[in-house]
Amino acid sequence: MTTEGSAALVRRPDGSTRATLLELLFDVVFVAALALISTLLSENLSWSGGAKVLLMLTAIWWTWSVTATTTEFYDPQQRPIQAILMVAMVGSVGMAASLPMVTIGHAMIFVVAYVGTHVIRGIILVTILYRQGHRAAIKRATRFLFWFVVSGIFWVAGAMSDTPSWGIWTIAIAIDLLSAAARYPTPWLGRVPVDQYERTTRHLGERYQQFVILALGDIILVPTLQASRGDLDLFRVAALFCAFATMLLLWQIYVFRAGELLEAGAREGRPTRVAPYTHLLMLAGVVGTAASFDLAVARPTGTTPTRWLIVIMAGPALFVIGRVLFSLLVSKIVPWRRMIWLILPLLVLPWAGGWPPVLVTAIVALGLAGHILVPGATRETTPGLLMGPPGD
Repeated sequence: MTTEGSAALVRRPDGSTRATLLELLFDVVFVAALALISTLLSENLSWSGGAKVLLMLTAIWWTWSVTATTTEFYDPQQRPIQAILMVAMVGSVGMAASLPMVTIGHAMIFVVAYVGTHVIRGIILVTILYRQGHRAAIKRATRFLFWFVVSGIFWVAGAMSDTPSWGIWTIAIAIDLLSAAARYPTPWLGRVPVDQYERTTRHLGERYQQFVILALGDIILVPTLQASRGDLDLFRVAALFCAFATMLLLWQIYVFRAGELLEAGAREGRPTRVAPYTHLLMLAGVVGTAASFDLAVARPTGTTPTRWLIVIMAGPALFVIGRVLFSLLVSKIVPWRRMIWLILPLLVLPWAGGWPPVLVTAIVALGLAGHILVPGATRETTPGLLMGPPGD
């Protein structure tokens, strides 16, 4: 049910921590954008093409991350917050639809969708919170709005010509990432107080878990769409099986062995501050993995080009490295066992170029299985992605 629009926007400490159905629908829209990014990467396997795809992935992920933080701090049952979610969904559709056309003169569509989502969200929050007289929340929303306006100037400037200026866009996305890392230092307002990061509830932990699990589905979705365009022979079926196995292994690594936001770190706000960056690395791994299986299903036999080798091995490795960094930054624990198993695919790298892509993907999946099947001395996490308020 929707409460009256005049009710307080800020989430109550005793409020529900369950994600709303609108938030889940919001996730599905963004996962569709990730599938398009994976397809773009498989079609543009070059260092410059990969860098461009990474920039667009970062913009899409940042939109999700900031919006998820909004529904964590504010009550998603309130009409203004629901309106913000709908605006973000429209923006994500605009970004996704324009992805294949960004390099051929439609960059402004992508920019308007991205910048518009953040600026409209800020305007709605500042306006409603001003009417409610919530001074601390007004300052928080104003800081976010200020920095997205600053970066928005660079986003728009980079889209003024027929082809996007990737250098200017790099500055724009750097402003978004670094301003958040610095807690949005704003003239006359200062930074977001650290204690606001300590207010994190289980809701945000669930949101990250739900999104990553949905995103992992792209690892089987993208190659399945590729397989539907041709005949399903034995080797293509084997490649699809490897994709399915890899998806399940990454899910196991994330949820059961590597997906917990440790409550001990929540007292200092560490999970809230580092999760967007480490999860960006994990999502880059998901996109790379989905792109690699798109290629392997399209041509499972023959030799494996060097560019294919890089994306096949780098995708799952990025995911695991992102999880290792998350564990290190939050819990101060270094899961060396996970890092050791990343070496297995590299041992065959000198010869893998002469092997068929389906075999290379199977070896990478075998390396991932080592993270799960081989017991370690200790378990650095427990099942589930948990985040609780201080003192729980």
